[in-house]
Amino acid sequence: MNFTQPDFAPAYPEIFLLIMVCVVLLADLAWGRKSPYIAYVFAQIALLGCLFITFSTSSPTVVHTFSGMFVDDPMADILKMLVYGTVSVVLVYSRSYISLRGLLSGEFFSLALFATLGMMVMISASHFLTLYLGLELLSLSLYAMVALRRDLAGATEAAIKFFVLGALSSGFLLYGMSMIYGSTGSLDIARVAEVIRSGAVNHYVMVIGLVFVVAGISFKLSAAPFHMWAPDVYEGGSTAAVLFIGSAPKLATFGFIMRLLVEGLGEMAADWQGMLIILAVVSMAIGNLAAIAQTNIKRMLAYSTISHMGFVLLGILSADGNGYSSAMFYVVVYVLMTLGMFGIIMLLSRAGFEADNLEDFKGLNRRNPWYAFITLLLMFSMAGIPPTVGIYAKLAVLQAVLNAGHVWLTVLAVLLSLIGVFYYLRIVKLMYFDEPTTDALIEPQQDVKLLLSANGLAILGFGLFPQVLMAWCAYAIQQSISG
Repeated sequence: MNFTQPDFAPAYPEIFLLIMVCVVLLADLAWGRKSPYIAYVFAQIALLGCLFITFSTSSPTVVHTFSGMFVDDPMADILKMLVYGTVSVVLVYSRSYISLRGLLSGEFFSLALFATLGMMVMISASHFLTLYLGLELLSLSLYAMVALRRDLAGATEAAIKFFVLGALSSGFLLYGMSMIYGSTGSLDIARVAEVIRSGAVNHYVMVIGLVFVVAGISFKLSAAPFHMWAPDVYEGGSTAAVLFIGSAPKLATFGFIMRLLVEGLGEMAADWQGMLIILAVVSMAIGNLAAIAQTNIKRMLAYSTISHMGFVLLGILSADGNGYSSAMFYVVVYVLMTLGMFGIIMLLSRAGFEADNLEDFKGLNRRNPWYAFITLLLMFSMAGIPPTVGIYAKLAVLQAVLNAGHVWLTVLAVLLSLIGVFYYLRIVKLMYFDEPTTDALIEPQQDVKLLLSANGLAILGFGLFPQVLMAWCAYAIQQSISG
């Protein structure tokens, strides 16, 4: 490795965010008792500052720094800006929820910002060590976030399961990386790709390392059969923590996959394509079939996430620019849908009551027709029903798989998606055709009301005009991923 004077400019957002995490902790320590919202305000300022820095320093060129361990390119800039926006929305949706449960403190917001920093490092990593550093910073923050509600036995159990299985997945990932290092003699992603391209590697050793790497990634992506942590964590964790886990980290994991599998191990696409096909099919099958039997909506959404991640893997296994951009488009749409759905769940929750059962959605149209309509849009989008954006996300992925010559896989994906329509439309039936179980008023704060409405209408707006978001994703991939 050639150590030179680093160019700090590409890492200005990360540096700024790290400073702001310290500011959040100190501000909460100094003024938290008198002004409980001080940490929230500083966290939003931090995200807004990161957005401004990233936008102002973005360019169509690819810049490496820190001896090639850190990269700044259009894909990194776009994914980071999406992460900032997602985390900001999560904090807005979560504010009232965590306030009613005594969690409105610097710990929650500092953990959220540390996790965001880990995601940023993952997205810009161009070295195995940087990838792992970002991943572990994200993972440790998420473990602590789930366990933060110490008065809830389910949250503690979920955090322990999350930690143990997360540590196992990290071990898989590290072992796979060590095998790749042993075969190529380098931890630099570009150098690993160059050595593989030259043919100067032991193919069998590389395949063994690849198996462990894919297994580790599958844990983080909650893809079956490495999904066992997701339903328990979604059900046991606080809704605010689950919303965070189910949204922004998926964007970072997509960036992680692109850096490691596509940029580093792209020459072995023929080997990892087969693995991803199995993971995608099993994820869609288990996710959709298991979700039907759930009565807890957070657990149902966990299995829904597993099936959606199967679709993301379908796009990636196409191993071309069109497939990668369709997978990125799908991840962005999934995050938008997840934000809206968990926002609705927190909206229906109140002090001493968690709206985490399907029965809690009964008669929502009579209680508040507007939020019932937003939930309907979200359910239609998750099911892939026009005119919502979910149908275009699925079609983009299926088109990429079909272009790659996997006709049978396309047909199977469509059939498994049809199974998923049932449990999404079941929510619609409960809202519009069943009697409400409570007459409690739904009174969100003004910013939550506006943001949740915008979230729901974005599902419809992008469904009517998906070209803008699709072009944005295609631009990121074309400018950043060679070949």
